[in-house]
Amino acid sequence: QVQLVESGGELVQAGGSLRLSCAASGRTFSVSDMAWFRQAPGKEREFVSAISWSGGSTYFSESVKGRFTISRDNAKNAMYLQMNSLKPEDTAVYYCAAASVGEYNYWGQGTQVTVSS
Repeated sequence: QVQLVESGGELVQAGGSLRLSCAASGRTFSVSDMAWFRQAPGKEREFVSAISWSGGSTYFSESVKGRFTISRDNAKNAMYLQMNSLKPEDTAVYYCAAASVGEYNYWGQGTQVTVSS
């Protein structure tokens, strides 16, 4: 099993920045890709960004491309999401996910990000 714990979510004004962290523990050697998802009130969970094991490949949803950056430090079993130019529509619970054997089968409990206008 792999345990994921997110942190860094808080209330921020529009235009501001936040850095989310995801700490992994357990059988981390089995993890390949990692990703961030988010879920806003009344909406389905949506993909935000993903990163390959080496960090050489990154992916972003169109809604965050150019504003968010994803990174990971495998030595620390950690992944990060740097969020800049935040908008009220970025308000959501952000979830860290880790892939093993080809699917995201490990999830964190989420961290709340609230962007005020």
